[in-house]
Amino acid sequence: MGRGKRELGREAKRMAYGDIEKKKKMIIKVGIIILAIIILFVIATIANNYIILDSNTTTNLVINNKNVTSDLRNDILQENGVIYLSEDDIANFFDKHIYLEEENNRIITTYNTKIAEVSLKENVMNINGADKTTSAHAIERDGVIYIPISEMTEVYDIEIGNIEETDVITMDSLDREQRKAVITSNLPVKSSTNFIARTVDRVKKGEEVIVISSDGGYSRIRTPNGKLGYVKTNKLENEYVVREAIPEERQVEGKINMTWDYYSEVGSAPDRTGTTIEGVNVVSPAFFYIDEDGNFRENIGESGEAYIEWAHGNGYKVWPMVSNAVAAKESLEITSKIMNSYQNRKALIENIVDACIKYDLDGINIDFENMKQEDIDLYSRFIIELTPRLDDMGKVVSVDVTAPDGGETWSMCFDRNVIGDVADYIVFMAYDQNGISSTTPGTTAGYNWVELNLVKFLQTEEIDSDKLILGIPFYTRIWTEDANGDVVRNSTVAMENINEVLPEGVQKTWDDDLKQYYVRYQDGEYTREMWIEDVESLKAKVSLVNENNLAGIASWQYGMETDDVWPMLKQELEQ
Repeated sequence: MGRGKRELGREAKRMAYGDIEKKKKMIIKVGIIILAIIILFVIATIANNYIILDSNTTTNLVINNKNVTSDLRNDILQENGVIYLSEDDIANFFDKHIYLEEENNRIITTYNTKIAEVSLKENVMNINGADKTTSAHAIERDGVIYIPISEMTEVYDIEIGNIEETDVITMDSLDREQRKAVITSNLPVKSSTNFIARTVDRVKKGEEVIVISSDGGYSRIRTPNGKLGYVKTNKLENEYVVREAIPEERQVEGKINMTWDYYSEVGSAPDRTGTTIEGVNVVSPAFFYIDEDGNFRENIGESGEAYIEWAHGNGYKVWPMVSNAVAAKESLEITSKIMNSYQNRKALIENIVDACIKYDLDGINIDFENMKQEDIDLYSRFIIELTPRLDDMGKVVSVDVTAPDGGETWSMCFDRNVIGDVADYIVFMAYDQNGISSTTPGTTAGYNWVELNLVKFLQTEEIDSDKLILGIPFYTRIWTEDANGDVVRNSTVAMENINEVLPEGVQKTWDDDLKQYYVRYQDGEYTREMWIEDVESLKAKVSLVNENNLAGIASWQYGMETDDVWPMLKQELEQ
């Protein structure tokens, strides 16, 4: 018995000792945790009070409060007080259409309302047609062309800051809002709003900082050193607006309802005195064209000036057509000659600018058709170079294009993505699905074809919907086939004349895919077919404007419609 008691006593002592060891280990663990917390607190305190990283290994570039240094494709050059960006970086940040014009060894760059020619040899820059003396020109280093961007603040509408102490260059667009505030105490500027965050800079009480945004009790700022980071919002006071944002203004409020008012090059502008067109807000008369020698011609005269006065008197904007409407073979060669020379394009642009000023026009409608496919990029260059000149004067540039599903010289000659990006409006001429040269009878503009091509414009070509105008036809075609079913001819029929052309009692059949009535009937030895354009077929097509949030419609051509069209268009576009 005594032995058993001794064993129990020893076991109790072992258990007590084990408990003591466990307590010791627990105390050590707690101590380690407390020590870790203290160390983290010290680290956080240091991180929150001292700049960990403040030196730049290369010149930093901050554009509109975003550090884009990692996106630079080449180094920034600074020579004799001039800041240079490479051509590739200008393309990346400002003008993706910049290019070297080899004809005169100049860089051509456009941005918003400016087009500039930058010499590689002389300290002269041409901006919107006027020469300007500069202190530097474009240079080439190791095969890379560099642009003196500090000489081009007027072109890119920017303000440049060069902070030598921190090796930061800032560029701010002058059409964007800028806000500033005063710092209320000395404090660090953090890389994020996390509890532990790197300190990127320090600011002093009384310093002004640029306020980028505020959210959740923190404000993102740009310091006087050009550094971007966060401070608590309650450490800012007296916030004010340095510069208001300049909103984009539309010349026409609401949906565009434009109609082409065509007359031939040998005719005179129609007399519209005393008439109004319900719902229309833009008219496009056939004022300008390129002649057989490639010269810009106007067909305005007294009747045209009276037309402009009539249009403005009724509140209509005037965007006349500029057409290359010469004979098919001549059109290809003459247009190609203009497009292939920067000087020829520039001369045409100057003529258009002068005409807009002379006649107080509100814009231009470029209607070039039948062009060489290989000139696709050069035609885009023409639009790129024209648009800023007219935008600078508050004039609108609209460009007509065909559906992206046709032939080389009628469809594949347009880069719709570039045109839609640059011009104020791109007009899809949604007609001639089966045109005058077709050997197969068919509709002029079936609803399903229009809808399918709108998808291509918006999704494949990536055109902004609010820049896309849908062109609609006020005409159709009557097709004549012989006994073998071969098309022997087709002819255009204005909407207003359709009922006069069709024999009395002809049965009309509604095609729900095309959203049109269809007729087929015998006329002696021939068979006639027509896909009818009327107020219902047009209403179906115009519904696509609202469904896709398009800019509006353009109708070809005024005078071919029926009276019920205008109230329908007005009602549909005002929805």
